[in-house]
Amino acid sequence: MNILFYDAKKYDIDSFNKELKNFPDIKIDYLEADLTPQTAQLSGEYEAVCAFVNSQINSEVIRRLGEQGVKLLLMRCAGFNNVDLEEAKRRNITVLRVPGYSPEAVAEHALSLALAVNRRIHKGYIKVRENNFSLNGLMGYNFYGKTAGIIGTGKIGAAMCRICKGIGMNVVAYDVYQNPTLDFVKYMPLDDVLKTADLISLHCPLTEENYHMINTRTISMMKDNTVLVNTSRGALVNTEDLIKGIRSRKFHGVGLDVYEEETSNVFENRQDDILETSVTARLLSFPNVIVTSHQGYFTDEALTAGISLLRERRGLCPSTPQAAIASLDPALFTSLAVIKRLFRSNRSFVMFYFLVVTLLESDHAP
Repeated sequence: MNILFYDAKKYDIDSFNKELKNFPDIKIDYLEADLTPQTAQLSGEYEAVCAFVNSQINSEVIRRLGEQGVKLLLMRCAGFNNVDLEEAKRRNITVLRVPGYSPEAVAEHALSLALAVNRRIHKGYIKVRENNFSLNGLMGYNFYGKTAGIIGTGKIGAAMCRICKGIGMNVVAYDVYQNPTLDFVKYMPLDDVLKTADLISLHCPLTEENYHMINTRTISMMKDNTVLVNTSRGALVNTEDLIKGIRSRKFHGVGLDVYEEETSNVFENRQDDILETSVTARLLSFPNVIVTSHQGYFTDEALTAGISLLRERRGLCPSTPQAAIASLDPALFTSLAVIKRLFRSNRSFVMFYFLVVTLLESDHAP
């Protein structure tokens, strides 16, 4: 099976090549270029292509992939809001994503952002490097005894709930579906969570219903001096409204691993560029804002999660393609038969399964 890997970074190549040598039936070619309507035309010799969370896989991209004979679109991330699923279905292209790889990685990064922006670690680090040992501007407050409001309690949100409980916070949450494993969490309507929490952390996928869920109206409900963290999807937050809230001194701090209009910046070195929009520059202009570059998932454990998952499921994975695929996310599959036809051996399928479960993102995806 031939796979074309788009937007490949050194760590992607190193991780996959380390295992690929053991599976001669699988061939991967790597491209630095992202998946676009133009680069989609390079996929003619491949049964599958692999893309990441920052790729805009619209109907035109899907159409050109279909014209090239691509049957599988592998998303190495949890989110899939950037994929035109309807067009993929029409083109008989199966879309696979990663439901989870290392939820704790993203949750720990979310708390890191919260702690850092609360205690002004980013400012303190720079001040001391310049021999400025003054504490002016570095005042924070204890999270212990305060209330954490977790929006979305899937795998990542649940991990965040447990971490917050571990540092002595009271945990309230909102989710359409309550997580029965979180017996220490008090579920509340969204508005009540926003009114109650001292720390608000977003851990939900982007849908039409929650687009810009953080906006002028919902920001006005929050406590003064709230800490807001987003490690999920940038468009959950209306950035213009957020900036207005920051300027009005509503927030003690804001930590963002994702933000609107981040697509062209994600994982790229743009230190010599003039940025096309002012969103990033305006966010970075505030002393109580920390922005990171979609790195929540980026841990050694997450990069090697596929190996661990295969070991945990070794009774399931080698048996049948149907069983292994069912353990992923069948809601996104357009045709199981298409997948089965692409493999010449069980060994080849196992390698494909390994590739799918080790592909990374975000949620988190993203």
